[in-house]
Amino acid sequence: MQYRGPFARRRHHMVDSAMVAEMRRCLQNGAEFQGELLNFRKDGSPLMSRLRLTPVYGDNEIITHVIGIQFFSETNIDLGPLPGLAAKKTCRSIYHIRSSFTSFQLAQAADQKFYDGLCGLFQLSDEVLALEILSRLAPRDIAVVGSVCRRLYELTKNEDLWRMVSQNAWGSETTRALETVSEDKRLGWGQLARELTTLEAAAWQNLTVGGAVEPSRCNFSACAVGNRVVLFGGEGVNMQPMNDTFVLDFNSSHPEWQHVIVGSPPPGRWGHTLSCVNGSDLILFGGCGTQGLLNDVFILDLDAIQPTWREISGLAPPLPRSWHSSCMLDGNKLIVSGGCADSGVLLSDTFLLDLSMEKPVWREIPVTWTPPSRFGHTLSVYGGRKILMFGGLAKSGTLRFRSSDVYTMDMSEEEPCWSCVAGTASGMPGAANPGPGGAPPPPRLDHVAVSLPGGRILIFGGSMIGLHSTSQLYVLDPAEKMPTWRILDVPGRPPRFAWGHSTCVVGGTRTIVLGGQTGSDDWMSSELHELSLTSSMN
Repeated sequence: MQYRGPFARRRHHMVDSAMVAEMRRCLQNGAEFQGELLNFRKDGSPLMSRLRLTPVYGDNEIITHVIGIQFFSETNIDLGPLPGLAAKKTCRSIYHIRSSFTSFQLAQAADQKFYDGLCGLFQLSDEVLALEILSRLAPRDIAVVGSVCRRLYELTKNEDLWRMVSQNAWGSETTRALETVSEDKRLGWGQLARELTTLEAAAWQNLTVGGAVEPSRCNFSACAVGNRVVLFGGEGVNMQPMNDTFVLDFNSSHPEWQHVIVGSPPPGRWGHTLSCVNGSDLILFGGCGTQGLLNDVFILDLDAIQPTWREISGLAPPLPRSWHSSCMLDGNKLIVSGGCADSGVLLSDTFLLDLSMEKPVWREIPVTWTPPSRFGHTLSVYGGRKILMFGGLAKSGTLRFRSSDVYTMDMSEEEPCWSCVAGTASGMPGAANPGPGGAPPPPRLDHVAVSLPGGRILIFGGSMIGLHSTSQLYVLDPAEKMPTWRILDVPGRPPRFAWGHSTCVVGGTRTIVLGGQTGSDDWMSSELHELSLTSSMN
């Protein structure tokens, strides 16, 4: 490895010795290693090897094996002629003469040496291989392992294994959402893992459903509860704030909008957020109503015999606001960030409301630094307890600019703090500087952000300046060592309205896009599109 040609006596000088030392250190300390190294084919031509080494622990917390996965890619490096080429030709003829007499003995010895070098991996039972080793790998790594030999190939065809791999990679919440799809429409776990990893089957389609959301409105909010889409409030004609609730049930063979009669509806509003709590309840926060800005909290149990909105009087609430962003952490903690306060003041604070407490209390997350104040941005959860902020209309001095900046916060840390993702932020407010992380999406606000299984974030739509395509999809994996924006080309007809959408993910694979508007006064709440991330069973 890292020796150019069979006659090389030293590692090639262009191989990163620091990376080799780090790999040795990780092996000695039982730590996971990821890195890239220059390597060589048998003919001496160079290629890059992306290597991942993961220790496997036994029942007594002692490392029993190390799983190594390599991905090779081409590299254009001029290394000159291969050293020792003439000597190699001479020795090759000698080797052919000798091998004609000893081919059988050499084959036997090679086979024995091969099996002795397996470190006992194949001496393990199928159950141990599947449960203790393969189930801990990522979906993409499982696909590679399956190409090694027939036994591993047969193991990687097991649906139970793929379910464990998916749950380990995407989390229990995503796995449960995928299982809410009826069996006659559900893909196998192996196919799901492949299509959600590669996004090869992603496609747009226009949805036609029964019923209607009447009266028509914009600036409403919607979220998914299982396979149901729930819509609340919005801005009607003449800026009339609305407080009605509609449900679209995709469990039905013929989905249609239904106006749900609920008890004690909250005051009408727009510019609010609606989220799902513990997979069954809805939580409503903030917005703008007849009396101005709001900072109240309401919860609705949609499955109750008589659904009724219930106000939560959380202590020490944040300032009243609209056009803020929110997300749910651990299924029961509401995170609220930024927004627009009285007199058009932009906010930069971040608050948490723990709904698992008997008497919830608002808590501002103390940070030493915050991203510039903004509204119209998005918050997305990835990697369990990490939050990603993107875009919005941000403040810079006395000016306000559309932004394409990316910030993250790890809520599992004792003292969470916002940090800018290197290579993805624009060089200045409103400017899209490619940087080392690839060209970011054009600056925007009031866009859509979708958390994909595995931690990637998908962005599209929004209010932008210039002739940028509002239907272009961008994907970012913030967990990468150097996060890079990638453009995702998807067939089908995207939403024709540029911004002001409300979006939710149904069944883990169906992104439902509702409404939207153009730069004029055209808006339509009945506009319904689906970005399907997997192929259909219909």
